[in-house]
Amino acid sequence: MSAAIRSGGRAAAVTGGPTTTGRGPWLIAGVVQRRRAGLVDRSEDEILTGEIAALGTAVGASGRLTGRVAKRLKKNVHEIDLVIPLPFDDAVKRVADVLGAAGPAVEPARVEPGGDRWTIRVVAGAGVGGMNPVVVTALVTRGGEGGSAVRLRAAAKEGLIKQRAGEKTAVRLAASLSG
Repeated sequence: MSAAIRSGGRAAAVTGGPTTTGRGPWLIAGVVQRRRAGLVDRSEDEILTGEIAALGTAVGASGRLTGRVAKRLKKNVHEIDLVIPLPFDDAVKRVADVLGAAGPAVEPARVEPGGDRWTIRVVAGAGVGGMNPVVVTALVTRGGEGGSAVRLRAAAKEGLIKQRAGEKTAVRLAASLSG
């Protein structure tokens, strides 16, 4: 991913910006690479589709039909890179606490074999009444003396009314992590 896409004109401590709707070839290559590394078990689309179908079923709609419609919706994706001035183990605990408060964990935290990276994934609610599910993935990487690096990625499906739920959730959680 190029630095121009990530910069988005934000402050140096929290840099990020909207990526694409999830259809660029670099993004597909990134997903394949993450899957090969074993960092992500289910794709964001599968999780979001399942969550939206479950919401549809809860209000009396057909979960199967709602899931099919959800598959066709575009994604709003936002990534933010930040540095937390904490040692690695404390940074992992802080990220897990902040994301745990945002929503339930989708998958157990994944550790890279060397132990230098942790991946934590939750589903948070956004939008009106928290009814729009957002998949938030945090990759915590061991840094130098200055702290630990965190890549925060939030993805949400967008309907006719653009809520930018992925972007707003990523910014909100990054502010919680920084503060």
